[in-house]
This record gives sequence, structure tokens and C-alpha cells, in this order.
Amino acid sequence: MSDKKKIVTAISIGAGNRGEIYSSYAIHFPQELKIVGVACPREFQKKQLQKRHKIPDEHTFNDWSDVLKKDKFADCVIIATPDYLHKEPAVAFAKMGYHILLEKPMAMTPEDCKEIIKAVEDNDVIIVVCHVLRHIYWAKKIKEIIDSGAIGDVVNIQHTEPVGYWHFAHAFVRGNWHNEAQSSTSLLTKCCHDIDLINYWMGGRKCEKISSFGHLSHFNSKDKPPGAAKRCVDCPDTIESNCPYSAKRFYLDHVKMGNTGWPVNVVADVPDIESVTEALRTGPYGICVYQNDNDVMSNQIVNFQYEGGATASLTMMAFTKGVCNRKTMVYGTRGEINFDDGKSDVIEVYDFVTEQTSQHRPQIVATVLKGHGGADFFFMQYFVNTIRENKKDLVTGPDVTLASHLLVFAAETARRENRVVSIQPDGSYA
Repeated sequence: MSDKKKIVTAISIGAGNRGEIYSSYAIHFPQELKIVGVACPREFQKKQLQKRHKIPDEHTFNDWSDVLKKDKFADCVIIATPDYLHKEPAVAFAKMGYHILLEKPMAMTPEDCKEIIKAVEDNDVIIVVCHVLRHIYWAKKIKEIIDSGAIGDVVNIQHTEPVGYWHFAHAFVRGNWHNEAQSSTSLLTKCCHDIDLINYWMGGRKCEKISSFGHLSHFNSKDKPPGAAKRCVDCPDTIESNCPYSAKRFYLDHVKMGNTGWPVNVVADVPDIESVTEALRTGPYGICVYQNDNDVMSNQIVNFQYEGGATASLTMMAFTKGVCNRKTMVYGTRGEINFDDGKSDVIEVYDFVTEQTSQHRPQIVATVLKGHGGADFFFMQYFVNTIRENKKDLVTGPDVTLASHLLVFAAETARRENRVVSIQPDGSYA
């Protein structure tokens, strides 16, 4: 069998939402990818993934470290553990010679990110961090248009990530990413791949200066309605029925409509009225959004200045109708690019010379793994082909991925210290 026909074997380190999604590529394309092991402390999720992929008991583990007690038995690992558990397994599996798919963000600190990169380079393995947006058609098309010279030299990029009012409440007020000490900042966990996109579109230019401002708006005790309970199931109907962030509406109403997938399956393993109601009575997803220990930013802007004077801005906003429907404007010396993922799949390019607007539409649409607008599918296709062909010229190689993560950490330093941070050519800052 030639290398190009090789079936890539993988171990899923983590069997939660993202681990299940990435692993599901093997269900749709068994001639390309086979999941041969799983490690996860959550029994239900582990057993579900084991059953789905017919993984033998001897390759089913409660902890990722147990995998390392066996000789290497797969080509790669899919690391989809909680964010704070990325560095240790990534370094350990690199030392064992496993190629790595690593869910974003890489790690919680610049030092840990650098340690991962060193381990990968020292052991000559491939690492691909899940900056899935680089693989969606519109991001690639915007890059193609820029590189064609159609809008001249890029002068400014404005990029907005509208998180969505209910999505932010689900993930960043009640969910896994609500507290910085337990995870990290919302800029790192939500927008590290948006900053990666801005770098991508800017080409080889280095960011020289960065500033940032943010705030935790609304989701705090001072905005709690008088008389509201600590949990939505106990809240008076007159208050709960008028609350945009009611957990009863988010989750119970979904179950009543027959939706037992995401986000309801995050709340209860087997979602039904009884299990979800119990989860809202006892678990984190039933807590009032005005009475939790959440502390991550709900709205934040980041300003960049690149070599040659080009600038960019990123806006992350919780309070939006659209959920992760990015908006991008690219301003050049000969034209501009306009794209709004929430309105259509059309990229518009205005030419200053002809004063005409051309339109660009996707040529290929994902029919499976449709998350992130289909980017999940195109990313997994890319990763599997990278491993099959042992490619080293990665779209997002270690150095590129590290550079964008370092910008996130620099932006947070700028926000906390209320200053402009200067970036050195190697990505370091003081």
C-alpha cells in the first residue's frame, strides 16, 4: 500500500464535544482515518466513542497518561482535553513519536506553548493546532484575493467575532470557559484563531505594536433583577419569562422541541426532560447568569500595527444575534473586501478603478462535520492528508501557530496594564 493510500490511525485523548467531532471523520471516511484508542475520565463519553469506533477494551483508558504505558500503537493523537490539560499530554506524546492534532488554544501560557513547540521539533513530529478557520472557504478566498493584488496593498483589516448572546452565556458565563483561573481568558479560548486569521491575511508582515481594551458587561450581581433566584428553575415566572438568558428556555425548550444535540447534550449525557431539569437544579448550566463566579471579558477589542504601517482591529462581542458569524472588511490601496458570514456566503470585492463590485461564492460545501461553517470538515481532511503524506510544509506550522498565540498573550498584557505593548521580531514582548 502506498503512503497516499495509508489509513491513518489515531487515539482520541478526550471524548467530549470536540474529541467526538474530530473523531467522527473516521466514521464518514474509514478509508482515510481509523480511531484505535480513546482516553477519557468521563465514563459515558468514553464508552460512547469506544462503541462508535469499535475500540477494544485494551485500548480504552481513563487517563491519557495510561496510553503512554503501552508501546506506540497509532500514527497520531487527537488531543481534545480541557484547555489547561493541553501542554502535558502534547509534550509527552511528542516524545513518544506521535503526530499531534491539538485543539486550540495550544496552552495557557507563553512558556507552555514554547515547550510544546520545542518537544515537537526535538522529536521531529507533526503538530497541527485546530485553527480550523484557516480552512474555511471564505478565509482562504479572502487570502487569495489579497495575494492576487486585486485590492492593492492591505492598509487595514477590521474583523468581528459575534459570539452570540446565548452562546456566550452557555460557554463563558456558565460553561467550561467562564472563569480565567479554571481555563483562561475569553480572548485566548474564543478568538486565538481570529487573531491567527488576521496574521494570515497580513501575509509575512510582523505585528509591531498591540493594544487592547475589554470589560465584563452585564453578567454580574449588580445587574441581577430584584427577586431573581440563584437558579433559573427556582426563579419566579414573572422574572424568568422576561430573561434573555433563561436556562429553562436555552435547554428545556430545546428538549421539548426534540433537539437533544449540542448544546443540550453538554448539560446532560442522555438529554430528556427529567435529566435536563435535574442538571439545571444541581449543575453549572442552571445557575443564574447574574450570580456566578464568571470573570472573563464579554466584549473586547484588540488593535494591531504591522510592519509598514498597516493596522488591524479585532472585536469580540457577546451581545449579538448571530452566533460566530464573523464579519470582515479588508481595506486596500486599490479596493476593498467585504464579507459577512451571517448574511450570505458571498465575498464582495470593490475595485477603485472600475468602480465595480465582483462577487465570489464557495465552490465546495461541506456535507459532514459542518461545524464552524464546514471548517471542521476541511480541517480534518487537511490533517489526515498531512499525516498520510508526511507533509512538513504546514498551513499553520509550529512557528506560525506560536506567533499568533504570543499576540494573544501580548494583547492581554496590554489590556491588564493599560498600555501599548511593543512586539519584538521573534514575537516576544516586554
